[in-house]
Amino acid sequence: MALEPFLLDLLVCPETRLPLRVADDVLVQRMNAAIDKEKLKDRRGQTLAPKLQTALVRADGVVAYPVWDDVPRLLVDAGILLEQLS
Repeated sequence: MALEPFLLDLLVCPETRLPLRVADDVLVQRMNAAIDKEKLKDRRGQTLAPKLQTALVRADGVVAYPVWDDVPRLLVDAGILLEQLS
């Protein structure tokens, strides 16, 4: 992801205001595998597509926000509950 480090320091979860971090490659791969199987949904209940470029993960590890075309989707409804990957 091409976010500048200083910008990443400013981004927070729109729901809790907790800091965000860039998802590691393993998590992105797991999320994309779930997208391939049409099993990953956002908080609106919509199945995600296309595959994620990356994601921003909330500090508590509960929610991730998708990033497509280097643009993070930082809306509460766009959040992905990571418990879906269990």
